[in-house]
Amino acid sequence: MTPHATSPTAVPAEPRGGPHPSRRALLGAGLGAGLTAATFGLSGCATTRSSAGTRESIVVAIVSNPQMQDAMGLIDHFRAAHPDVDVRFVSLPENEARAKITASVASGGGEFDVVMISNYETPMWAANGWLTDLDPYIAETDRYDADDFIPTIKEALSHEGRQYSVPFYGESSFLVYRRDLFQQAGLQMPRQPTWDQVREFAAALHAPEDGVSGIALRGLAGWGEVLAPLNTVINTFGGRWFDPDWRPMLDTPEVEAAVSTYVDTVRTWGQPGAATSGFGDCLTRVSQGDAAMWYDASSMVSGIENPASSTVVGDVDYALAPVVETDDAGWLYAWSLAIPESSRHKQAAWDFIAWMTHPDYFRLVGEELSWEALPPGSRLSTYEIPEYAELAENYAEPTLHSMDRATQENCMVHEVPYPGLQFVGIPEFQDLGTRVGQQISAAVAGRQSVADALRQSQTFAESVARTYGWEG
Repeated sequence: MTPHATSPTAVPAEPRGGPHPSRRALLGAGLGAGLTAATFGLSGCATTRSSAGTRESIVVAIVSNPQMQDAMGLIDHFRAAHPDVDVRFVSLPENEARAKITASVASGGGEFDVVMISNYETPMWAANGWLTDLDPYIAETDRYDADDFIPTIKEALSHEGRQYSVPFYGESSFLVYRRDLFQQAGLQMPRQPTWDQVREFAAALHAPEDGVSGIALRGLAGWGEVLAPLNTVINTFGGRWFDPDWRPMLDTPEVEAAVSTYVDTVRTWGQPGAATSGFGDCLTRVSQGDAAMWYDASSMVSGIENPASSTVVGDVDYALAPVVETDDAGWLYAWSLAIPESSRHKQAAWDFIAWMTHPDYFRLVGEELSWEALPPGSRLSTYEIPEYAELAENYAEPTLHSMDRATQENCMVHEVPYPGLQFVGIPEFQDLGTRVGQQISAAVAGRQSVADALRQSQTFAESVARTYGWEG
């Protein structure tokens, strides 16, 4: 998943105030259980207002990432088609956005009319009755075509066969590598390397004297930061967080081997200051030619393949996620848009969501900004747009293949009692993952050993396991 957070953006207007309960209160509340604008406005969205003749103001809570910045920059197109709707954005880094959105939605505070969430939150929140069923809105929206969504993403954002959020972009994970550096060194990247091969390549290409690290990997603390790629490594090594009886498994040899491999790889051949590197920092380093490889979210292509911001366009290629014991090792994640059940402006909220996730929006981005900037991994039709298909020739296939194969059956060795690949699909994981991520980041920084990090992480996991009936 991409905690694709970059720097915070200016907030055009502050949201209405609301309660921000503690984690304990949240758990008690149920957490544990070229197109023109005119053309788009006529064909893309319903425009019925709840109060005829009045303007409505909606507050949209989003994660600060490049694709969302693009949407904010194109908002005048929405306003031209919907002059009776004012849109105010609250744009925050991922960790802050998650906390604020979770607190508001769980408490029914009504601060936000549209929230940016993921396939982690959507099924749980829908089951709790916190999200609006979007199927009726989808059915009334011309040419919206929900069947065009990539099937695994569509299913991940559903609950009991109903759609509760819709994807803005989706992703799996893969390995980008510098084709030119590989050729110069006489190396050849397999379509699907093993982690041993990745380490060999990193050692051969590591050239800090030239400002090039052998690989870039996230080390920044956070369940959506370092744990996103690391969890897929744990999976393919045969590790897991809990067994089917909810026994914590973070102190097993498989998990220790996976984490040791990851930490040693980034400490030995990774970028300087890796413990503070998240998705955004790694993207900057790779796109500026400072790393020979990077394993991360497939949505990285929007930055790496953009000649306006990347110096390596034409010099990179993509391989499938590295494996050890499994056939595949990618993750499945989507940043999606949903309407809290507490919103008082649901039709206006849907109008905005439909505008930003409609097939027409992707053409708008391509024609107004660049085809490199298209949000990837949400709609199959995106890859059929001629301009984008040509641009995506070397990464469309590994992206779609990885997303199609991103299931527990393909990417994990052992059965687990929770959904998710790069996350554990339980409410407590926001807190548990944050704590474990801090331990791993400290190991990346060299402040403690991997064994110590996992010993403490196991203790955190034991506390959670007891709430699920484990009596160890």
